[in-house]
Parts: sequence; structure tokens; C-alpha cells
Amino acid sequence: MIFENTPLEGLYLVKPDFRFDNRGFFARTFCKKAFSEVKLEKEFVQFNHSFNIRKGTLRGMHFQLQPFAETKLIRCVEGKILDVAVDMRKDSKTYLQHFAIELSKENAISILIPEGFAHGFQTLEDNTSLIYHHTEYYTPNVDQGILYYDPALAINWPLPVSVVSEKDTSYMLL
Repeated sequence: MIFENTPLEGLYLVKPDFRFDNRGFFARTFCKKAFSEVKLEKEFVQFNHSFNIRKGTLRGMHFQLQPFAETKLIRCVEGKILDVAVDMRKDSKTYLQHFAIELSKENAISILIPEGFAHGFQTLEDNTSLIYHHTEYYTPNVDQGILYYDPALAINWPLPVSVVSEKDTSYMLL
């Protein structure tokens, strides 16, 4: 695995180091030792699979409050998304800045999102699936969000939103 820094401290792209032969390929997607080198000390305790039927589906922008803040490792395993992470750490020099990247089955890039970030994505193809790894269990009473179209964030979603949950449209503007 290759860890690539982003402009937001603690937010990494994780690129597989493919080994190809006549059978296909092999690539490691997680190694505790390698992840500890980028300061991931917590264990992943929950894995989720998100399947999205329609192109333009938007999920986000979600995060959990302390003491249940979570680090997430996200990978698109079918289709394509625009994945967005927003720095919500008030003491950070990049507070309220965001980072966006296209994740797809083809590029096999994962994004490691640290505690204190909001996360969301928009599907760019029909029938898109993601696998999420979380360092905390889902805890409904500390589940929070920010409005995905908040002008203070200036996120450029590439498609008109075709599907979004009522919950994701109920968050307040910053």
C-alpha cells in the first residue's frame, strides 16, 4: 500500500500496490502495521457496505461527536463516486476546508478519513457500491451532519442530486 498525503492533515489516499501475474492481481487493502505508521492506532470495529441504485445519489455529510468520533476507511468496489471529506476540527488550520476525489472500481483508491471530519459522496454511475471500515460503532445519539449544499463549504457536486435522504436534507446550515 502507498499512503499519499492530501492538503488536509491526517487525511490520506491509500493506493494499492498491485502484484500482477497470469492469474490476475493481488493487492493488500489493510495492514495494521502500515496503518500505524500514519497514526491509525484504533482498531476497525464495524464494516459497512453501501449500495446505491441511481447515478446522482448523494449521501452525507456525516460524522459522530466525541467520544464516539470515528476514523473511516472507504473504498468504491463497483461503479464510481465523488468522495468528499470536510475538516470539522475547530483547532485545525484547514477548518471547514474540503477534499474531493473520484473513487472507482478501476482506480481502487481508498480514502482514510480521520476523526473530526464530515464525510459524504455522490454516485457518478448507477449500481455503485462502497465498503466502509469504522473505528467506532454507529451511535445514533451522537450522529451529526452538515448540509451537503451549504454555501460555506462550496462543494462542487458534479451531477444534479437524483436521490438524497430526508435526514441528509434536514441538517442546518453552518
